[in-house]
Amino acid sequence: MYVDSHCHLAFPELNSRLDAILADMRAADVGGALCICTSMEEFESVHALAAAHDNLWASVGVHPDTEAMQEPDVAWLCERAARPRVIAIGETGLDYFRLEGRTIADMEWQRERFRVHIRAGRRLDLPLIIHTRQASADTLAVLREEGANPGEGAGPAPRGVFHCFTESMDVARAALDLGFHISFSGILTFKTAAELREVARFVPLDRCLIETDSPYLAPVPHRGKVNTPAWVPHVAHLIAELKGISSAEVADATRANFEQLFRVTVPEPV
Repeated sequence: MYVDSHCHLAFPELNSRLDAILADMRAADVGGALCICTSMEEFESVHALAAAHDNLWASVGVHPDTEAMQEPDVAWLCERAARPRVIAIGETGLDYFRLEGRTIADMEWQRERFRVHIRAGRRLDLPLIIHTRQASADTLAVLREEGANPGEGAGPAPRGVFHCFTESMDVARAALDLGFHISFSGILTFKTAAELREVARFVPLDRCLIETDSPYLAPVPHRGKVNTPAWVPHVAHLIAELKGISSAEVADATRANFEQLFRVTVPEPV
């Protein structure tokens, strides 16, 4: 049984046909999915999905690439994260892809938002959903700085997953050294992803997750279409090929990793 560790079912293009998507998941032996929050305004709809379905869960957070949004504080994140079926903080991290004439120094607002999420995750010992794009050095640096800061009521060191991983082997090693999992998406199936496939071959199976990031990044052979959690097995099949094992082994391992990291039990599809 497969689990989609990162999707956006609250987005209109998926939420408008949720019943069909859930049926497709059952048919594809996808037992559950983590619905990711990207803004304070979106949280209630994301949480409502998780509350209504025993095979969906929610995160709470504000995406790093949304500048003109309400800024969360640690108390706001912790209050929402205490609700039933909220199992992660994020997605959070750093994204320097669209600097638009600004310098990295100008992105301190992003780094501060990231720190707020890390502090909430540590306070509640919840995993972080890490987004990093063209910012891996700073992403790792902030995680190390915050992890080394005892802080008042800080809690354990940061933990979680680098989602939709597209970074280098060196970044993968650094993330693993920090205790994080690494999640691969449909990008792994793209013809241009040869280097990423080498990273997937390298990452230990007991630290791998699989995801769709739907509605984006549909895997081959569905590339260009609206992605759904039912297509996460395509990612597992390719990881199995790279590692020379069966798809069932990848499914079982990534499900177990999901359950261990997020401290939940994924129900069997019915």
